[in-house]
Amino acid sequence: MGYEKIIILLPLIIPLLTAIISLFFKKNKIVNNYISIVGSSLLLLATTVFLFPLIVENEILTTQAGGWEAPFGITIVVDMFSAMMLVIASFVGLMVNIYALENIKYKKKEYSFFVFFQFLIMAVNGAFLAGDIFNLYVWFEVMLIASFVLLVLGNGKKQLIATVKYTLLSFIASAFLLVGVGMIYGISGSLNMADVAVYFQGNPNEPLMTVAAVLFMLPFAIKAALFPLYFWLPDSYHTPEISVTALFSGLLTKVGIYAMIRCFTLIFIHDVNYTHTILMVAAGFTMLSGVFGALSKVNMRRILSFHIVSQVGYMVLGLALYTPLAIAGAIFYIIQHILAKTNLFLITGVVEKIKGTSDLKGVSGLYHRFPIFSIFFLVVALSLAGLPPLSGFWAKFILIKAGFQQEVYLMIFIVLITGLLTLFSMMKIWVNAFWGKQQKEPERNLIKNEKNLFKEHWSLLMPIILMASVTLLIGLFSMPLMKYATIAAEQLMNPAQYIEAVLGDVN
Repeated sequence: MGYEKIIILLPLIIPLLTAIISLFFKKNKIVNNYISIVGSSLLLLATTVFLFPLIVENEILTTQAGGWEAPFGITIVVDMFSAMMLVIASFVGLMVNIYALENIKYKKKEYSFFVFFQFLIMAVNGAFLAGDIFNLYVWFEVMLIASFVLLVLGNGKKQLIATVKYTLLSFIASAFLLVGVGMIYGISGSLNMADVAVYFQGNPNEPLMTVAAVLFMLPFAIKAALFPLYFWLPDSYHTPEISVTALFSGLLTKVGIYAMIRCFTLIFIHDVNYTHTILMVAAGFTMLSGVFGALSKVNMRRILSFHIVSQVGYMVLGLALYTPLAIAGAIFYIIQHILAKTNLFLITGVVEKIKGTSDLKGVSGLYHRFPIFSIFFLVVALSLAGLPPLSGFWAKFILIKAGFQQEVYLMIFIVLITGLLTLFSMMKIWVNAFWGKQQKEPERNLIKNEKNLFKEHWSLLMPIILMASVTLLIGLFSMPLMKYATIAAEQLMNPAQYIEAVLGDVN
């Protein structure tokens, strides 16, 4: 078991070392590119893929940083849910890293783009591995600092305004989370998640527990862009470089969802009728407000930003239903959405490369000169909308089935109407940007044809092709992902298994 405990720490160590090394070579463009891709992204992906079968075999792996026994030390925990999130985050990080080779200008790389990119990946992984509440808070703060720098990089006026909104709301979320952490410590005398869960199970009538649950729900809702606290996201995600937006859209809100699922299946389960009903109502309003916001926009970035909001509602709905099937559906949805949404933003970046804009009125007729590239968009867009047999369909199907089992027919209707309106807005992009009448671009924006696109801009196209292929494979062969999502859901619904792995036999 010794080497396994070391492997658990590598998702933190690898990006940290890569960030430090990149700092010394930030003015050397070629070396910096290779360090970031080979040093972290490839090694990190290999590590998480190697770690995954160890989790399948051992179910849950833990280690204590510094050798202190739980619950006193810093606990690192990997179960099926966190293992799946580590693999998908590493894969998406590698894809965005490759895309950024061309998308991010040399001057911004000099300003340590790849350094903060690696710190962000480290923080995301840290949140997935955290076994105590305070360290979850710390990783959120590291993630905030790194994302702040990546968001503001470039000094544009719009970026500065968006960064102020993003940072202000994030600080408010952090303040509420810190108060919640203090309250948990005051109630239970511990910050270790497993230890807190044991205390809460033994004291179910503690009046402050529900207050603490709400204090945790609020910052997680802000970070996940849940109704009514989502307004910062559409105002922020359309301003930075598309590589940054793609990374944020794929990972940052999902860290909030991950933390919410973790805490509200392990710790805050003393009054499910109250807490999870709040989550269900918020999920419904999130789906509707997000999709209606997308319908009102005519810019690809803004449309996709609002769809991040609407899709978050599906994931929270799985948690709110609080059954093994529903949570498995939420996990399935998270994985496929990370791939689809990241890819749609990367595709938007290529559209801007070709046309110089992502406004639908100025990008008509892409299919006529770029048919293969256009098909990649169509596959991913239809998956996001939930058309069979693509991955988004299976995710929605699982949630709808779980909804029928719980007899929440209004929520099923909201899921269906949101899916229909998502399809409508994706077709709005397809009809206006890809299928419409071909326009003549200014010479400075002109990429002559698809052959020229694939030959001269391979680092932009390769991540899009790979992620679209994975999206298609998940749709056509959904059972392996559903199998692991079901295992993860069963572990989450059985907190005793997590508690025993961290604390040993507490009876």
